[in-house]
Amino acid sequence: MADHGASGELYSGELIGMLEFVWGEGWLSPGGPEEVATAIKGISFAGKTVLDIGCGVGGVDFLLCETHGARYVTGIDVEDTVLTTARQRAEAKGLSDRCGFVKVWPGPLPFPPESFDIVFSKDAVVHIPDKHSLMRDAFRILKPGGWFVASDWLIGHDGDPSPEMKTYIAAEGLDFGMASPKRYRAALEEAGFRNIGIVNRNGWYRETARQELARMEGPLYGPAVRRLGKEFVDHNIDIWRKMLVVLDTGEHCPTHLRGQRL
Repeated sequence: MADHGASGELYSGELIGMLEFVWGEGWLSPGGPEEVATAIKGISFAGKTVLDIGCGVGGVDFLLCETHGARYVTGIDVEDTVLTTARQRAEAKGLSDRCGFVKVWPGPLPFPPESFDIVFSKDAVVHIPDKHSLMRDAFRILKPGGWFVASDWLIGHDGDPSPEMKTYIAAEGLDFGMASPKRYRAALEEAGFRNIGIVNRNGWYRETARQELARMEGPLYGPAVRRLGKEFVDHNIDIWRKMLVVLDTGEHCPTHLRGQRL
């Protein structure tokens, strides 16, 4: 995923396989097409050029083209594993002329000013520690009238995470740089965005994650173990259990974000 502060292959083939078992082919974060539709409600993608920050294996990008009518989506990520898969799937779907996938490195986004109509991200900005720098960069590459629209994984407060949140983050083993809604709003405002929206999705994902865990422990368990190994699957089930603790307290709050460059 695009990262302004860290790099490295976090998403192995095994992890991609596990997440797709739970969330569906092409999806490395929860909710699928329905959650994307909720996040972008009221913003037209039809005929628009889109940058997808942290494109993963391309599931969102194909959806934005096929269902929401985007003219062209540029997906960026820092990991070769996911980008190779995304390119292969774009070709198989006949979407190589509407979806392109680019490897980037930590730092400023490598695009000139006013390059895109929409800057989008689904649960990838959590990997970028410097939210203020990212929002300034997103504002710079948007055309006037364009939107930054995203879902992301936030922490419900400023300051140190609770012991339970630290335990969950450590179990994930990913480079989470969680920030509070207050910090995101400040980053969007200071970058120059207007018509800012921040919507907490904790209630939705708290229940969804319980359903995911039940499926992982139930009908998905055998197929996942046969493909990925018992130790790996059991480890991911343990992550879900730790995640539910901080979802229940509200400290972990998946959130929809948006702001417009006027």
